[in-house]
Amino acid sequence: MFSKPKSDGPKTGTPTPGTAPSKPTTSTSSKPSSAPKPKPAPSILSSDLTIKGNLTTTGDIQVEGTIEGDIRAHLLTVGEGATVKGEIIADDVVVNGRVVGRLRGLKVRLTATARVEGDIIHKTIAIESGAHFEGTVQRQDDPLSAKPAKPVV
Repeated sequence: MFSKPKSDGPKTGTPTPGTAPSKPTTSTSSKPSSAPKPKPAPSILSSDLTIKGNLTTTGDIQVEGTIEGDIRAHLLTVGEGATVKGEIIADDVVVNGRVVGRLRGLKVRLTATARVEGDIIHKTIAIESGAHFEGTVQRQDDPLSAKPAKPVV
């Protein structure tokens, strides 16, 4: 139904003199090279997994286990039974479990089951009723940068 028509040219595989060899065509060559890559699936760290070390990705991470180290990601979701001991830096952070350490994010959300012990530096924040939080909260326009904000006098 969708077959290529057969050519009547020579079948020897050698080009005729004065002609350039033709390149094989593929179906992917017709797509523009500027097409965005499909978004990869989030990395899920299961509840029986313990990691001692830092995690860095440009994608999404869902933590259900225990992490002892810093995490840098696009979207980080800390599950209800999860524990993160270290600094978190992410565009979006959703905390359902326990975090011990500094949290830096453009959008930070602490759900009712969250337990956070550490400072939060954010652009926008939402804290649901029932969340447990011990630390300071500071708003910055660019919370992901390493430079500290100027203190207000």
